[in-house]
Amino acid sequence: MYKAILRPILFRFDPEKVHYFTFALIRFLSKIPGVKSLFKRLYVLEDKTLEREVFGLKFKNPVGLAAGFDKDAQLFNELSNFGFGFIEIGTITPKPQDGNPKKRLFRLKQDSAIINRMGFNNKGLEAAVARLKKNEGVLIGGNIGKNKITPNDKAVNDYEICFNGLFDYVDYFVVNVSSPNTPGLRELQDKAPLTKLLKHLQVLNFQKEKAKPILLKIAPDLTDDQLLDIIDIVRETKIDGIIATNTTIAREGLKSENRVEVGGLSGKPLAKRSTEVIKFLRDKSNAAFPIIGVGGIHSVEDAIEKLEAGASLIQIYTGFVYEGPKLVKDINKALLNPTR
Repeated sequence: MYKAILRPILFRFDPEKVHYFTFALIRFLSKIPGVKSLFKRLYVLEDKTLEREVFGLKFKNPVGLAAGFDKDAQLFNELSNFGFGFIEIGTITPKPQDGNPKKRLFRLKQDSAIINRMGFNNKGLEAAVARLKKNEGVLIGGNIGKNKITPNDKAVNDYEICFNGLFDYVDYFVVNVSSPNTPGLRELQDKAPLTKLLKHLQVLNFQKEKAKPILLKIAPDLTDDQLLDIIDIVRETKIDGIIATNTTIAREGLKSENRVEVGGLSGKPLAKRSTEVIKFLRDKSNAAFPIIGVGGIHSVEDAIEKLEAGASLIQIYTGFVYEGPKLVKDINKALLNPTR
């Protein structure tokens, strides 16, 4: 029904407006008696075989919702009824910020892709915490970043504020230094500043009564040498894993007219490179740490490819937009029947 009826209607309108409209609609429908139960019957698949234990956490299934969809932790309870095993909120910054000027979100229909240059638009840490206090049992990842006005030499402070503020309300953390939409942010992926940042967060982490997993989200545009540096950084800082990958600035092979828009590209065109990065990290590290695979998952086959390349868990975003919630259940059904 989604691809045949809803998607053609929604895709006639501005993508950012549609995003907020869809959130409002899901929130409204979820308040109607019986609708949450209906969503669960349609999309949630529960089976012990689907459970995964990764970096000390138990996931109901390995299919998560990637950061960027529920930036402000507004709809994680409702979205969990579409079958996700976990939901990553954010990117959250210490202070509220509007992000980049609109228009900043573009569908590339011919390529089954999206370009965004949102720029960490969110209502800030305090607003996110207020909503996370209403969590109804969803496993939550907290994706954290720095405010645009914060210079890179002060970035550690922003990550510390978000880490301490979210600590009691999320199950794992993701350090985002790989978005292409905040000027200078990707410079923090260089070995020296990244090692300093992650070591600082680990010091804070182990001062807590019980430490929580810290992951690093990396760009797909890193060279092999840079990926080897990432492996060294994980080893040195003892963080818990990697999310591979964020959006790309590459534009090769695209057909859509708006392919020239500035921003990060997600969707099918990212699938191959994301899988390459996952396999490279697994092979070169001898599978020394867990990887969450994200990028271009639009089908069961795409999901299995990521898992076989070395991902312990996967996340979807653009695939959810193009394929609808049935994709989550289809992947989980396939994992229950691996001979499919």
